[in-house]
Amino acid sequence: MIYYVIALVAIIIDQISKYFVATRMELREQIPVIGDFFLITSHRNQGAAFGILQNQRWFFIVITIIVVAAIIWYIQKVKSRPDKLLPLALSLVLGGAIGNFIDRARMGEVVDFFQFNFGSYTFPIFNVADSCIVVGVALIILDALLDMIREKKQPAKQEEENV
Repeated sequence: MIYYVIALVAIIIDQISKYFVATRMELREQIPVIGDFFLITSHRNQGAAFGILQNQRWFFIVITIIVVAAIIWYIQKVKSRPDKLLPLALSLVLGGAIGNFIDRARMGEVVDFFQFNFGSYTFPIFNVADSCIVVGVALIILDALLDMIREKKQPAKQEEENV
């Protein structure tokens, strides 16, 4: 149950932050947080990451439903594992996916607002849901790497026991 609570907290934080940006800022309005490096910028995205696949609302809705169902199924499958990193990672991805799904289903676009500038390069504007997805995927990769390390250590341990 804790993994669904984590996903719910991610959804709530995402939706509240998007609500404040959407209702208290004009589109393209910017609020500097750390000079020109980090700004809160009111932006809308009708596509996916980095603005790809613009105006594909129904595609994203269908894909998200499939992905959410798969994540819930997989959380159920791995939640009893002694290592809790993977279900935690999946709960973050789940919360992020549902957070952006809500925007797409309601408005046909996603509210984005975190803007980072690195000199003349502006990183694509993103939101809390996107952050949850990225952190979740990074943790899934970390879990896979840790599993590989454990598997390499286990055969060596078994060889020692056989000697």
